[in-house]
Amino acid sequence: MLKTQAQANVPTDFGEFKMIAFSEDEKNWMPHMALIAKNTDLSKPVNVRIHSECITGEVFHSQKCECGQQLNSAMEYMQNNGGIIIYLRQEGRNIGIINKLKAYALQEKGLDTVQANLQLGLPADDRDFGVAIEMLEEIGVKSLNLMTNNPDKIQFIKDSNIEFNSRIPLQIKSNAASASYLKTKKEYFGHLLDDEETK
Repeated sequence: MLKTQAQANVPTDFGEFKMIAFSEDEKNWMPHMALIAKNTDLSKPVNVRIHSECITGEVFHSQKCECGQQLNSAMEYMQNNGGIIIYLRQEGRNIGIINKLKAYALQEKGLDTVQANLQLGLPADDRDFGVAIEMLEEIGVKSLNLMTNNPDKIQFIKDSNIEFNSRIPLQIKSNAASASYLKTKKEYFGHLLDDEETK
């Protein structure tokens, strides 16, 4: 069972967040994280972004995905409107960075992101959103507005004890390197993306 292991207020480029580390074991070096904006009111529907780790996009600014831009946009939005970012340590849809780079290499040969994962014998998406529900319940969230384009995340909330109030779209316009990735998100995973965002 996940529990709070440590927390502190951390100033960022977007403003100050309370950062909380969640794990089953305090010795876990890769805990899941929650970032809570200062003006968050837990008595009302809370703005929430469930975001999965993407070292290539967030740290090294890869143009193959929009993950880094999504995280920045979410942090800015939560500072302006109140809310929580649940940061899951599930790199590459939970296949890990080594397999993710192997998948990238296959994509260079013409496969899309799903085909590459499957050729490696991996699931198209192996993320576990149950841990996000545990974290939100531990924080005290009863109702939320979910910032997402992913219908699976919406359904996961609806199947939980947390009330789904509304969806907040989070769309980043594609570039030459990410267009195929976003097209696959829309066509294979059913992500709620405008056609213009996948060109």
